[in-house]
Amino acid sequence: MFYKSHNFIAKLAPLNAKLLIVIKKYMKSNVTKLLLAGAVCVSVTAFVAGVRKFIDPANMDLSVKPGDNFFEYANGNWVKTHPIPDKQTRWGSFGILAQENTDHLLTILREVSKTPGQPKGSLKQRVGDLYFSGMDSVTIEKRGYDPIKADLKRISAINSVDGVINEMVYDRSHSVSDPLFGVGVRQDSKHPTVYIVGFNQGGTTLADRDYYLQTDGRSTRIQGAYKKYITTLFKLTGSSEEEAAKNAEIIFKMEYALAKIQLSRTQMRDPNVTYNKFSLGGFEKITPHLQWSKILPELRIKGKVDSVLVGQPEFFKSADAMLASTPVEDWKIYLDWNVLKGAAGSLSSPFVNASFAFNSVVSGQRVQTPRNERMSGLVDRNLGELLGQLYVARYFPPAAKVYMVNLVNNMKTTLGERIKRLEWMSAETKAHALKKLAAFSVKIGYPDKWETYNGLVIDRHDYFGNLRRVEEWRYNFQVNQYGKPVDKKRFNMTAPTVNANYSPTNNEITFPAGILQFPFFDFKADDAINYGGIAAVIGHEMTHGFDDQGRQYDFDGSLHDWWSKEDAGKFKVRADMLVQQYNGFTVLDTIHVNGVLTEGENLADLGGLNTAYDAFKKTKEGHSNVKIDGFTPDQRFFLSWAQVWRSSQRPENAQSRIKTDPHSPEQYRTNAPVSNIDAWYAAFDVKPGDKMYKTPENRIKIW
Repeated sequence: MFYKSHNFIAKLAPLNAKLLIVIKKYMKSNVTKLLLAGAVCVSVTAFVAGVRKFIDPANMDLSVKPGDNFFEYANGNWVKTHPIPDKQTRWGSFGILAQENTDHLLTILREVSKTPGQPKGSLKQRVGDLYFSGMDSVTIEKRGYDPIKADLKRISAINSVDGVINEMVYDRSHSVSDPLFGVGVRQDSKHPTVYIVGFNQGGTTLADRDYYLQTDGRSTRIQGAYKKYITTLFKLTGSSEEEAAKNAEIIFKMEYALAKIQLSRTQMRDPNVTYNKFSLGGFEKITPHLQWSKILPELRIKGKVDSVLVGQPEFFKSADAMLASTPVEDWKIYLDWNVLKGAAGSLSSPFVNASFAFNSVVSGQRVQTPRNERMSGLVDRNLGELLGQLYVARYFPPAAKVYMVNLVNNMKTTLGERIKRLEWMSAETKAHALKKLAAFSVKIGYPDKWETYNGLVIDRHDYFGNLRRVEEWRYNFQVNQYGKPVDKKRFNMTAPTVNANYSPTNNEITFPAGILQFPFFDFKADDAINYGGIAAVIGHEMTHGFDDQGRQYDFDGSLHDWWSKEDAGKFKVRADMLVQQYNGFTVLDTIHVNGVLTEGENLADLGGLNTAYDAFKKTKEGHSNVKIDGFTPDQRFFLSWAQVWRSSQRPENAQSRIKTDPHSPEQYRTNAPVSNIDAWYAAFDVKPGDKMYKTPENRIKIW
């Protein structure tokens, strides 16, 4: 990194002293210029190969033709020589980088948790004490399930449907659990400057409705493990084996009924399907037992509520009917279960172990993640903008943020040029697309203004209480947004997160500090590496603004159709071709990728890689044919893309992700986009007869 340029140069032993002096002087005087130019120092790049191979042939399987399986060619030996750690369900570039960030966080957390007595309410006191309380396993074990006994006692006193509803409202507003449905304050997607009360389907525990409804071997195995999990937790709180098993059957039956009335993940991909605005009175007419005019104030949603958004009206109609048709005693068991499952991971080890035993059936994880790593993740999730300040100060140089701003601008320009050249889109729709692109806002690294969690109390000796207080603070913060102007400056991910995203209602792209590291980005790398890595990620997030979902939102973030009918039809024809391509891919030999569920991410991968390649070709290296480590610039660009996705996963994880993950498996995120890009064929001399070969007319070109 440029802020450590002196240390880096000192390691270049083969260089003579005179040359070192020249490079040091050059870097000192030109860092700002280089960053603003959006380029890595070419002089330094020329010497990097002797220090680190950004493309290492040792990770590749050169016995595989790149045109037969590019993922295997680029990553085959790495996969063979890097088994999945027992504590992981999959392992690859994202996991390695996430582990590095976890190690960084643990370094910080160990330091700040060592010294008690920091000023109450200070950043270090709350971060350090939350971590300490989570690591205090002696106290946690002594308390057993004491922290939830009051909740279970309260539920036991219920004797009517009204009592069931009142408990659901209490549990949600006090962050005990979220039974039956989801409710909160969010942006109105057709009026994105306004907050509105929104409702969504809920009530189930398994990751997808299909786990309840399907009867294949994997689904029934998970159902059996789930019932065993329920039984175990009830036994741990005093139920007999017979009673606990009976409770498990009651709960599964109720959740099965809820799953049947839920919309599927693919149905909910259309934002217009889940945009259903009701007057409050109109909503009450389809839920006669749930009188929202009385419930919303008890949920701490203040002010006059005229209208609400309901994601799945038919679900609420049927769920309301279930309130009357299901015995109160069954609802009490259901409410007990919601308390138990929500608290299990934060109670004594028998509860934690039971939770892991169930989750391992779904994920394939062999051993539990070490407690210190679980606690570092917990602090990041719960006090992310306090811990993030410490992380950024130590591990994220300001120069990286400057570089990224410039690179994003370069990518915006390049995507704009690609839109202008589209043959299938009319001039009028192009103009609107360019207006939307120009309106993109960008968040990089960390927030300009950090959240202070005002009023949140963290007690060094009260782990469970800390978690409840954090959840209640978060809930209150969310519902208190109602009636206020939308704050579009808030970050939606924590700084150490290894990810990026696009928000359609804000028309914004976000890149946390955690992802701005190798293999995505490195100051010392040549342009081919950074453009095949982080630039493709930037292009991916930009393309989300024009994928099957994002394209339905306008430049101001409103859900509004700005397309001509003819252009929308042409887009759909091309997008459907991509759906069909991915439908043809399988994992574990027989399980097909869901091309509809993954459509948005697949469109973004293809558009992002195309845009990154065009931007790369504008650089000095992009114009060159000089090889580094035996690879041409174009080869390095595509190999950089491939190594971002190098990974392997457990069979259980692979099967689970096909049902629930809108991202395709990594080997297809590598292979499918390049098979549609002409430059890849030229770079690796891919010809007819190669397994990945597609004729030019069959290569899918959208953005």
